[in-house]
Amino acid sequence: MNFIKRHPDIIAAAVLVAAILFYAARFINFNVPPVEDAAMLMRYADHLAYGYGVVWNIGEHPVDGATDFLFMVSAAALIKIGIPVGRSIRILGFVAHILTVLLVYFANRKIWKANIFVSFLTGLFLAVGNGLPYVAAFFGTPFFAFFAALTWTFGLLLIKKENPPFWLSLSFALTGLITGLVRPDGVILAGLMLLSVIVMKGWRASSKIIITFAAVFLVLGGTYFLWRWNYFGYPLPNPFYKKGGGTLHMDSFQESIGNMFRLAAPFWLAFVLSFRSSKTTKQALAFMVPIVGFASAFALISNEMNFGGRFQYAVVPIILLSWYPLVDGLGRELGFSWPRPVEVRVRGAWIAVAVVASFMLVFYSSFQKCYLMTGQQSCDQPVSGDGRYGIAGILADYQGKGYVIATSEAGLLPFYSGWTAIDTWGLNDSWIAHHGDITPEYLDQYKPNLIVFHAYYSPLVPPRLIEKNLAQDWFRMTIILKDYAESHGYILAAVFGDSPYDTHYYYVRSDFADSQKIADAIVRFGQYKGYTWELTGKKSINYAEFSKP
Repeated sequence: MNFIKRHPDIIAAAVLVAAILFYAARFINFNVPPVEDAAMLMRYADHLAYGYGVVWNIGEHPVDGATDFLFMVSAAALIKIGIPVGRSIRILGFVAHILTVLLVYFANRKIWKANIFVSFLTGLFLAVGNGLPYVAAFFGTPFFAFFAALTWTFGLLLIKKENPPFWLSLSFALTGLITGLVRPDGVILAGLMLLSVIVMKGWRASSKIIITFAAVFLVLGGTYFLWRWNYFGYPLPNPFYKKGGGTLHMDSFQESIGNMFRLAAPFWLAFVLSFRSSKTTKQALAFMVPIVGFASAFALISNEMNFGGRFQYAVVPIILLSWYPLVDGLGRELGFSWPRPVEVRVRGAWIAVAVVASFMLVFYSSFQKCYLMTGQQSCDQPVSGDGRYGIAGILADYQGKGYVIATSEAGLLPFYSGWTAIDTWGLNDSWIAHHGDITPEYLDQYKPNLIVFHAYYSPLVPPRLIEKNLAQDWFRMTIILKDYAESHGYILAAVFGDSPYDTHYYYVRSDFADSQKIADAIVRFGQYKGYTWELTGKKSINYAEFSKP
């Protein structure tokens, strides 16, 4: 009992960690393959760990398709010491998630002097949110969120201290730089955090913080930027050239703002209540600079690959670190006081309200895993199986023979097959990203043994080659691949799909030693094991059967 009284924060932190472990064991399914996009980074990390550099294909020029640069390097370091690729990814994510939860708890306790119950509940909200589903899906999202939260914690300390010491300014700048090294959008987030500090402290009081921040980013950040430009050949990550397009993506902006509100909706009430006074209004507006500004920045790129709002998840711990001072003292302002000890019934009623409200808050957070993927069928982990993972296992038997796969599905198939791969969409191919479309001439350079693409048509529902459809980049890419395969005598092994409007085409080149074996193995896999469609978990139909005379 004495230990509990003397060290309540240690006990609370231990309970939070235990809650995370229990929630992970009871409610999160880790027996699933990576989500398609997560496997891309795993391929880069694996190549880097074995000394090939940051390359998509071994022996080719480096390409920055793995935008989570520092996360990839950290995973490669664990792989290098003998930890398997998938386990390395999950260890980093899991540990980062625990650290972020503890950071949220202790920052609320020590910076804002929130009571244990409020701080614990805030940490628990994060603990049962989307962090663990991201880990299960093999994404590095919690890793980025941790460094974003750490940077913001130093920012809050700078705001609170009148004459902050140099080490605090330096820590803020360095963690901001690390956030930018984890993901390039972290540079935007760190810059917005600096702006928030300036809004709260004023230009004059922030001068030393600004100078320190600028020096770190110009010297260390500038050195990294010049290195990566020289190493990769382009100043920005490869996906930006494909996903940016030089235009504003308003659909992405709307989705991003929606995720910003949805992921931490209950705590936005504190921001609304902050407008009751000028002091808290200024705080709320300053705190909203990195939150709203970061979410708005996603108008610069398309929304593809945004599994469960993972691009915006970093704002969740920032909100949880910021909400309490906006409502601190609200009870006193409203004249609320805790009932006297003799008022047992009233106390009991308020305790019951607190318990119910806490349960609803935690339930709301855990319910977010129901929105991880579009078309998700239930609140369980959305990917319970994936036919591409099974086919990749078949292709892995032919690894080392110099075979090439050209595919729009550039995650599971390239990583688990070990084949040289052309990412026909261009996220992992500099030439395609900068030229817009794949071309027959480019395919001729590789003469792919296998062509696989995700189409929204099938032999039962043929593609409509009208101007409106051909103006769509994805549709146009699939037609280029389909025409190339058919004009070069490829075997149509399978067209797996959950419906004839949503399919995966598998074409096998007919003139190499293992072509018929591979084509037959793909067909047999669909017949006997079943090609699982990731969104529904159902066994797919092979619509190629309907194209045979």
